[in-house]
Amino acid sequence: MVSIIINKTLKELNITRYELAKRTGIQYQIIDNYYKNKVVRYDCNVLDKICRAINCNISDIIEYKK
Repeated sequence: MVSIIINKTLKELNITRYELAKRTGIQYQIIDNYYKNKVVRYDCNVLDKICRAINCNISDIIEYKK
């Protein structure tokens, strides 16, 4: 199972969802859906913008569990 763990990463970096939305230019509601792991289809452009905004690897925001 693939899940989004942006909430953990943002907490470690002390960055709010609002701040992430501002840094990426992505609407807050979209960031909130990723934060709450409510996304069914992941958008690679959104994930790329998030990684660039907080200077992290994709493995810092997505995890795979068997």
